[in-house]
Amino acid sequence: MTTRFTLNGQPVTLDLPPDTPLLWAIRDGLGLTGTKYGCGVAACGACTLHLDGQAIRSCQTPLAAAEGATVTTIEGLGRPNALHVVQSAWIDHQVAQCGYCQSGQIMQAAALLSETPNPTDAEIDTAMSGNLCRCGTYPRIRAAIHDAARRLSGA
Repeated sequence: MTTRFTLNGQPVTLDLPPDTPLLWAIRDGLGLTGTKYGCGVAACGACTLHLDGQAIRSCQTPLAAAEGATVTTIEGLGRPNALHVVQSAWIDHQVAQCGYCQSGQIMQAAALLSETPNPTDAEIDTAMSGNLCRCGTYPRIRAAIHDAARRLSGA
């Protein structure tokens, strides 16, 4: 079956079974490997990307769900010369240690800030609770999200 959608601002067409996980369609079918495979059961958040602006777990989302939609991966969130504010805050707060979970963490944080521009600690903790970090950089993650929120508000 042919699936057509917009990926990182570009139209794409894939001829894969509609039940193919979106994660594998993007990684194997399109060669974008920034979105990571973690658990395969939507429990760790490593595979988080945006589907029509909403953070979703791509390991459990079928390719068919992307038909006609807009999909954004970590590769499309910012540009090399113009990082997304969350990406910049991540760097400034030295959030990454091993880095494996970071694309999912950043995508979840960007979705949070698009819906809740000035989140409380509790709102950050709730929104980020499905994104696991083996290195335990949760205090840095929270600080980076608060910093990105300040930058977005112009404060």
